[in-house]
Amino acid sequence: MERSRIGGRLLIALIMGAMALIGYYSKTQVNPVTGRDQQVSMTPQEEIALGIQSAPQMAAQYGGEHADANARALVRRIGESIIKNTEAQQSPYQFQFHLLADPETINAFAIPGGQVFITMGLLKRLKTEDQLAGVLSHEIGHVIGRHSAQQMAKQELVSGLAGAASAAMSDPTSPNGSAYITQYVANLMNLKYGRDDELEADDFGVKYLIQTGRNPESMLEVMDILAQAGSSDRPSEFQSTHPSPENRVIKIKEAMARYRTQ
Repeated sequence: MERSRIGGRLLIALIMGAMALIGYYSKTQVNPVTGRDQQVSMTPQEEIALGIQSAPQMAAQYGGEHADANARALVRRIGESIIKNTEAQQSPYQFQFHLLADPETINAFAIPGGQVFITMGLLKRLKTEDQLAGVLSHEIGHVIGRHSAQQMAKQELVSGLAGAASAAMSDPTSPNGSAYITQYVANLMNLKYGRDDELEADDFGVKYLIQTGRNPESMLEVMDILAQAGSSDRPSEFQSTHPSPENRVIKIKEAMARYRTQ
């Protein structure tokens, strides 16, 4: 009887896992800028619509748009110059650049469709326009790389595989233990995806700085700023969605050498 129950659970798990994988790989689209195949859960038009709808709520979490019109114009000017002079102009996305009022939080991020944000907390730590261009180029890279849409598809895959693992490992005598293991595996998969996206966005950032005639060394300067702003108890790279500043510096230098020879 026990062997029959185990066999039944494994069969259900295999079916659930197969459905999750089939669903994931059926969402393959060609990135309109890079030309590579990606598994994404939205069309570019859906990304644009989601970004426009989400932008006000995202801004509100950081105190809304900053009151300084000149500072907002600076962010907008640098961002638009990157779009105008790089492959990003060939994308279907409608880029908009926002300076958020929060003076303490050190952050920049992008949401689907071309909505790019930087907080005053980060902007006031930057010393040059090239450093600002480096930050914005990195975030533009997230949009061009379709990282948000890709993450959504991966989340659906991870959720399906986690459900399959839960079905296979379910133990009536210890349900909490099974749930913990399943969640831990799912979290680790998501962390790896996040680190890969950050490194690819850094690569885009270096390329766009070079293409716009700016100093790619500014990306390294931004890494120094972020490292100094981080706390001494910063989690290890393995536990973080962002690569360590040390690892990012290595990859940025590799990108600089590669793009300078092209």
